[in-house]
Amino acid sequence: MLGGVCGGIAEFVGVAPRTVRVVYALSALPSLGMTAVGYLLLWWLIPVAEASG
Repeated sequence: MLGGVCGGIAEFVGVAPRTVRVVYALSALPSLGMTAVGYLLLWWLIPVAEASG
């Protein structure tokens, strides 16, 4: 929700964004924060989607 990373991944894979967010949240603790680093990296690397309207 913050950077749209999980939503973008969900759209690319074809699953619900909530599913990706839950998997991310469940993996955050065992990964000792590496998922947070990955999230920030992806936020920086993934291009911004064009707004439809």
